[in-house]
Amino acid sequence: MIRVLVSAASRHGSTDEIARAISVVLRAFELDVDVIAPDDVDSVSSYDAVIIGSAVYDGHWLRPAIDIVERHRDDLRLRPVFLFSSGPLGDRPRLARRAPEATACESDAVAMDHRVFAGSLARRRLGLSERIDSRVHGIQDGDFRPWDDIVDWARAIARYLRAESTAAIPTR
Repeated sequence: MIRVLVSAASRHGSTDEIARAISVVLRAFELDVDVIAPDDVDSVSSYDAVIIGSAVYDGHWLRPAIDIVERHRDDLRLRPVFLFSSGPLGDRPRLARRAPEATACESDAVAMDHRVFAGSLARRRLGLSERIDSRVHGIQDGDFRPWDDIVDWARAIARYLRAESTAAIPTR
């Protein structure tokens, strides 16, 4: 069975929800999936593929997502790695920009793909300084995550992993 690790750094839970949704799709393709927070990942060597995500705040990835790539760089390079960013809010052009740390992680892990998904903002879950900052920047409350795109991306990963697994089996 193909083993996949899904690990996401999330500050208020929105990115964790994306990671869980990805895991549900992968399991529907009969993949063996573990969802583990970045700080709790001791090794990636037992996985056939890894998906790492991070919330994006002020244009930057969260430290736990960067750390998992730095800690496991060599092992990540030996398997398919997919990255996602969640959190850009507001005007559409900002969605196209990637956090500089994510770009470095793409290179370090030799990631096959990196998707940037709009995020979710629930002011009631924010601390005082985050609430003030979001108001100053005119960021609206709401869930802007593109669930159909997230599901489609997870399906594409699952199909790729299943095809690669089948291709790796020698035929007689």
